[in-house]
Amino acid sequence: MTADVPHETSSSRATDRPGDQSPFALGLLLRRAHWRAQTVMTEALRPLGIELRHFSVLIVLVNRGPTVQRDLAAATGTDKAGIMRVVDDLERKGLAVRKAVPGDRRVRAVEITPQGMELFDAAHVAAEPQARRLVAGLAPGEDAQLVDLLTRFAHPAEDEGAV
Repeated sequence: MTADVPHETSSSRATDRPGDQSPFALGLLLRRAHWRAQTVMTEALRPLGIELRHFSVLIVLVNRGPTVQRDLAAATGTDKAGIMRVVDDLERKGLAVRKAVPGDRRVRAVEITPQGMELFDAAHVAAEPQARRLVAGLAPGEDAQLVDLLTRFAHPAEDEGAV
């Protein structure tokens, strides 16, 4: 198996430390940044009784309106069983409801409730100081620069070979 793998001793190895120059450095940094942001935002949502997985579904519902579960799963990167559990949780909490889709009685669209909208707005208020804490170590303007760079990285232009 090692005969098939090119061996080049001059390339750096992934270390997951600042200054890592390996080809894995960007992915490792993004993973670490995600964990940090997820931890901080989870703290903001905990007093509201929801988790990030719930909030990610609420974001889709606010942006798209009523959405069928298969589309919610695709939009949030969740599998079919996982999205069912999240929607069950949201229904139990009164934050979303499933409604029949006209023309297909087997399919249900998930819709945010007024209580869900109130919680969605409250989550933004609760997350504001946490979001400021996340970027507190950056120089003025660097937070906007970081958002711009990550946005362009996560949403490459179609003509640039988007993933």
